[in-house]
Amino acid sequence: MSLFNLPKSTIVDRIIPKNAFDTHINHKQKKLFTEIIEKIKWTNKISRDTINLEGTEISEIQLFEIQVRSKENLQDILEIMDKSIPYHIIFLIFFENQFLLSTSKKHINPTNEDRAIIDWTFTTVWFDEKSNIYQFNLSQNIDFIYTDFCSQIASIAIENQPIGVLITQERDQNKLQRKINQLENAINKEKQFNKKISLNLELQRLKNKD
Repeated sequence: MSLFNLPKSTIVDRIIPKNAFDTHINHKQKKLFTEIIEKIKWTNKISRDTINLEGTEISEIQLFEIQVRSKENLQDILEIMDKSIPYHIIFLIFFENQFLLSTSKKHINPTNEDRAIIDWTFTTVWFDEKSNIYQFNLSQNIDFIYTDFCSQIASIAIENQPIGVLITQERDQNKLQRKINQLENAINKEKQFNKKISLNLELQRLKNKD
């Protein structure tokens, strides 16, 4: 099912066999691929050849639709695929009547051109298929297209900023949320009244930063 109104020139519509990643995975990971992934389809390619726009840091964006049998261990599988393909990929993950979007900003490993290093992964929550609010802004250049899309699915809404700024904000937000979660757990376990008050004050201080 296509969620985006992309030009016909971008359509690839090619099934990718799961064993295409065999050289990048061990036996345990191969078992995960078999158990979780039902089908991988390369649906679209956004590049100079398909939309007549250039990119400086990002030359191509690939769209992969993946039908899965389970929501478990998805990020591990996507990371394997991301590291084994040098181009930026936007994954559309489908499970029953729900979908999730995920993409990783990455760069080529300087010691191995066949492997990518992931800088940051942007991921949405699970949505109903009819609730897609994301679209591609096919203007300016491919760097802009990718950054704009990442800004749409990021947990913090920041428009017209370089992707490095977006990643920094996401990283800081995640770090803050982890601290909040740790404090909430500590408050639930704390028995002493005075310590509980102190922890609650710290929790409110952190939440005011959010």
